[in-house]
Amino acid sequence: MIITLSESATSSDIEAICKALSAGSYSASEVRTQFGRYLVAIGSSEIDIRSIGSLPGIKDVHRVSDSYKLVSKKWKVSPSTVKLGNGIEIAGGGFTIIAGPCSIESEEQVRSIAAHLKETGVSIMRGGAFKPRTSPYTFRGLGLEGLKMFHAIARDSGMKVISEVVATADIEAMYDYVDIYQVGTRNTQNFNLLHELGRIDKPVMIKRGMSGTLDELLQSAEYVFSNGNEALLLCERGIRTFEKAYRNTLDLNSVPVLKEKSHLPVIVDPSHGIGIRRFVEPMSLAAVMAGADGVIYEVHPAPEDALSDADQTLNFEESSVLVNRARQCAALRDGF
Repeated sequence: MIITLSESATSSDIEAICKALSAGSYSASEVRTQFGRYLVAIGSSEIDIRSIGSLPGIKDVHRVSDSYKLVSKKWKVSPSTVKLGNGIEIAGGGFTIIAGPCSIESEEQVRSIAAHLKETGVSIMRGGAFKPRTSPYTFRGLGLEGLKMFHAIARDSGMKVISEVVATADIEAMYDYVDIYQVGTRNTQNFNLLHELGRIDKPVMIKRGMSGTLDELLQSAEYVFSNGNEALLLCERGIRTFEKAYRNTLDLNSVPVLKEKSHLPVIVDPSHGIGIRRFVEPMSLAAVMAGADGVIYEVHPAPEDALSDADQTLNFEESSVLVNRARQCAALRDGF
């Protein structure tokens, strides 16, 4: 059960509500976020929610049978919108394009990409400063100084920044230089990291674990929400299967299923999803038609020279084509 508390709810009101819930064999946990106050009530017995809903201090009450409560669509029917400021937002039911390099490599590289994205009307730039790599001998990013440079150039171009955080110790240091924290596939179930991201007031995008189920992804989002941060995005980036013809299996089945289960916006990462440059565009368009609220892909002025993920990174010409066709597909989809 999710109980939305009114703005005027007092500590005495909350105590009375918890007492009534306890009498019905329910335990309650209070959750305070940047947008509201809630009680998450857990129990298995029957309880008359009308009697609970009539108590002072309550705005609304919903039964939620899912193990993930706060991110469930069973209590919040309308899609959520993540607002980034300056009129830039990612809305459930809308369509947003996020693009940029896999790794921040140099000022020249970032300036050229920012100019390209600005020309195509993309307002959110991705870029990795801390890169968790499978091999310890590959490029692992420029770190905080690289992120500062990336942020400054993005701001000059009027764009917002999304970048991956790989450790709890980096959250505070990154705070002034990101608009969205990205949780990568290897950290989807790093619950200490998720817990700490719940304590900040900036959006978080959580990528699906490479071997994770949708329920596990939603539980990861629940960790962040339950600790106080409800500005969340879900990202499908492909899962590891037995198939060897491409990098991952981009599970587009997840898009309509996640949108049925949760009120959070769903983003698709076709670059990591398939890992083959020439197929990034068609998978992006497929994601749009599947109902994705946005796509995030990798672009570089010279992909063959990229220090990471060269095989799945688009050049500027390919990127421009993708942006134009994705927007056309989104307009077609919204016209159905």
